[in-house]
Order: sequence, then structure tokens, then C-alpha cells
Amino acid sequence: MLNLFKWLYPGMKMKRWLVLFAVGVLMVSFGAALAFNYEYLGRAEEAIFQFFYTRFGSYQYGLTTALGIFIVIIGAVLMMYSTRSIIRSIIAVLIPDRTGRIVDMIYQERKLGKGPVVTVIGGGHGLSVLLRGIKSSTSNVSAVVTVADDGGSSGRLREELGIIPPGDLRNCLVALADTEPLMEKLFQYRFKGTSTLAGHSFGNLFIAAMNEVTGDMETALKESSKVLAVKGRVIPASKEYVRLDAIMTDGTVVEGESQIPEAHKKIRRVQLHPKRVQAVPAALEAIETADAIILGPGSLYTSIMPNLLVEGVTKALKNSKAIKIYICNVVTQPGETDKYSASAHAKAILDHTGRGAIDYVLVNSAPVPKEFCEETGVKPVKVDEDKINALGCGLIKADLISETDAGRHDPEKLCKAVMKIIYEMSPKFNGK
Repeated sequence: MLNLFKWLYPGMKMKRWLVLFAVGVLMVSFGAALAFNYEYLGRAEEAIFQFFYTRFGSYQYGLTTALGIFIVIIGAVLMMYSTRSIIRSIIAVLIPDRTGRIVDMIYQERKLGKGPVVTVIGGGHGLSVLLRGIKSSTSNVSAVVTVADDGGSSGRLREELGIIPPGDLRNCLVALADTEPLMEKLFQYRFKGTSTLAGHSFGNLFIAAMNEVTGDMETALKESSKVLAVKGRVIPASKEYVRLDAIMTDGTVVEGESQIPEAHKKIRRVQLHPKRVQAVPAALEAIETADAIILGPGSLYTSIMPNLLVEGVTKALKNSKAIKIYICNVVTQPGETDKYSASAHAKAILDHTGRGAIDYVLVNSAPVPKEFCEETGVKPVKVDEDKINALGCGLIKADLISETDAGRHDPEKLCKAVMKIIYEMSPKFNGK
């Protein structure tokens, strides 16, 4: 019974239709009384009068009023129950495998639709971790994803088919998906053996095939999103074929995203080849209209930077009035950010973009187990607050570490910390 009243929760957009339904019932009742004989109403009233008079010896106005209210309540409950049953019947046909209470599903979708507009920029595993958590707080999320990956299955499809690498795009689609676990396993399944399919993931092949069918990767991602019931949008930073190069401090140039960490040299800066690469308009629009823009987490030079080097992205980022958050990695990345502190990570981004690209740096405050660092050869990122503040950025600390993988962020913890920053620091939400 209590679940019926959930239909009256704020934001459900059901009360107006229930009222309209009630008006319709009243009009039908009144019209029927006029059409057949309104004297029946008088006879019903007289019967009620006689009932109370014989029982109590006098006419009790309070009791008839209570009876009327009771009848109204019963009628309202019947209206709500019938409305719910109609909705369930329709959904059972359109989405037969959907489980759970319909009212809870609708309320959750309405709530997510009112969440802040968030645009995340990056790639790799780190970005998918963030998306997996943030989809529980808002459905107004756009992921602007790097297209510089040239390793593994993505690299092979990129070379053989001449398409932008689908791997990071696939991971983001799956992270934002609201599908059965089997569908997620299917998209992440990687073929084994020694055939030409070995090493390819089904999701990469699916996106590549969808690109061939639609003739456009952006459209392919939109259609793939429908299959996976994605909450939000996944947008490639560019649709052009690009290569990421790194200029090292010793002057050497390493070509190719997958080769940069293998050089084990200190990176001065990275650049795209060709240097002028056009951004996808939807990516720029997502940045310009966001309430919050999040950089990372993920590989500093090979996942985050390539997006910022696409023409127009940095300009849109700096001109945006959104709150800008950089999520620093929990540990250093061998061959890419060895010995980097939190300020060194932020400074590397600002060296490529200029001031105005970061408002706050979010860092992990929980200790990283020594055993993990010794086994993997990584070190916790040192938090140097004074140097971060000197860059013109605010510092926010939170326990972000995963309990199952000490070197990575936990999706729920990360989402909670990010949403707290948005609601407390953004003028749009804190009322300042």
C-alpha cells in the first residue's frame, strides 16, 4: 500500500495526470447521473439518511462527511492502482525483462535527469571507473574520449580499417550502460586462440561494424548506446586519424601512444600528428554547456592530454563557466609519471593548456598499502598542497582508494567526492 503513494513523490510528474484522471471520473459520474436519472443520487442520499437515522435516532452530519471522505480515499487508491497497472502492462510488453518496482525505476530516472550536467575528459580505465560511479548521481553526463590509442585490438582495427580506435569508447559505453550483466560481459569479451580474431574484443568489433553500417563513428556510438541503454553520451574528441608523439627532456621524440611509456624517459610535452586536428562539434558543445568539467582520472600524458591537444577543446575548456576538477591518480605510472607529485601532474596539464583549465585538484588521502607498491613498482602520488595552491588551484582531499585494487579509484567513493565538490563549490548549486 505504501508503494502506491510513491507515485505522489515530487518530480514524478504523475500527480497532474492523476488529478486529470479524477476530473474525468467525476465528469463521467456526473454525466451518467444526468443521462440516466439524477434522482438516483437523491435516493442514495436518502438511503444513507435512513441508515443513520435508524441506527442513531437522528441524522449525523459528521458521520456522512466521514463516509464521503472514506469513499474519496478508496476511489483515489483505486485510481492510483489502476494507473500503475496500466503502466506495468505497457512496460511488460515494451521491456519484458525489466525487473523491480516500476515506481522506483521511474523515480530514479526522474531524479537522475535533474542531476548536474557533467562532462568528463580522458580515456583508459580511469575514465570508465569515474563513469561507472557518476551515472548513479546524474544521467546528464558526456564523456569526451581520446582517439590516440594505437595498441592492442584498438590499434589493429585502427590500422586495418582506418577508423579511430574503439577501445576507450567501448569501455565508456559499458561503464555508462544500464544493461544486464551478460551484455556487459559480451561487449568486454576478448577472443582467444591463434586466429585472426584473437585479441579482439567483441565490443570493438561491434563498434567497428556499426561504423561501417552507419558510415560515421559518432552515429555508430549513438546507435550502440541504444543497444546498451547508456545513461549519457560517449563522444570521440575527434574523428580524424591522429598519432600521439612525446618530446622527451633529452630532445628525443617517441612516436605512438603505446610507445611513450616504453621509452622510460622524462616527458617534456606531448603533441598530436598532424598538429591541427578538428574536434567533434558535440564534444565542444558538451564542454561549453557543462555545469562541471572533470579531467581524468587516467594516464596523464596518454589519456588526458590527447583530448586537450585537439583544436578548440582547450579554448572551450578555459572559456567555460563550469567548475573544473582534475582528478589526480592514486599512484605514479611507470614510464610516464615516475616521481611525479600531485602538483607536477597539474602543472603538466597547465603547461599544455595555460591557466584557467583547472579550478580544483582532487587527490586521494587514504594510505596506499606498501605491499601493493612493492609488488607493482609504483609509488603513491605525493600531495604537495603549497605547490598546488601556487598554481592557482584549490586542493581537495578524500578517501578515494579501491578496496579491491589499491592502485585505482573506487567508483562510489570517487562519485561521492566529485558530486560533493559540484554541489558545494559551484555557484549554480550552492546559491552563492
